[in-house]
Amino acid sequence: MEELNTEAQKAEPDSGPKVIGLTGGIGSGKSTVAKFIEDCGFPVYYSDVRAKTIVNDHDDLRYRIKDLLGNESYDEKGLYNRKFVGEKVFNNDELLQQLNAIIHPAVRNDFEQWLAQQTKYLVFKETALLFELKLHLQCYKSLLVTAEDNIRIKRVMDRDSKTYREVESVMDNQMPEKDKIKIADYIIYNNTNLDDLQEQTEKVIFEIE
Repeated sequence: MEELNTEAQKAEPDSGPKVIGLTGGIGSGKSTVAKFIEDCGFPVYYSDVRAKTIVNDHDDLRYRIKDLLGNESYDEKGLYNRKFVGEKVFNNDELLQQLNAIIHPAVRNDFEQWLAQQTKYLVFKETALLFELKLHLQCYKSLLVTAEDNIRIKRVMDRDSKTYREVESVMDNQMPEKDKIKIADYIIYNNTNLDDLQEQTEKVIFEIE
C-alpha cells in the first residue's frame, strides 16, 4: 500500500512529530488498527508490549514490584508473572494504582527515547489505559477503537477461549465505552469487517492532519 505521507503534509523539522494516542477496550480491534496504521507508513509505539519487556529488564522495577506484591510477582526463571500480578490487582484499585505508579514512568521514559528517533510527522502511541491514566492530555489527538459489547465479547471468547462471564468481568473493570466516546477526538467503530476497518483507519489518518 502506498504511504499516506507527502512532503507537504510533514510538520516543520523543529516541531517534532504529533503524537496520536490510540486506545480501545478488550476485543475492540485496537491491535488490528495499529497494524493498518503501520501499513500506511506511520510508526506505532506499543506501550503494553514494551511494558512487558521493561518489567523484566529493569532491576529497580523488579525490586519495587516484588516489594509491593511479593516474590511471586516473578517466576522461578526471574520473569514477570503476569497471571499472578493480574489476579492480585484485578479487584484492588489501590494496588493497581501503586503498580501503575511503578511501571508507567518507566514506560514513559522509554517512549520519549523512542519518540526522539522518529522522523514522521505523525506517530501513534498505543495504550489500553490512555483515558484512565489521562495520557490523552499528553497527546495531540486521541483515537478510540470501539465496537458493540456483544461483538467484543464474542471476539475474545473465540480468541482466548474464555467464557462469556470471564470476558464480561474484564470489561466491567475497564472504563465504560460511552465515557471513552465522550473524550475521544476520533472514533473507529469496528462492528463489521476488516475492509471497513481499514477504510475507516485510513480516513482518520487523513482527517487528523
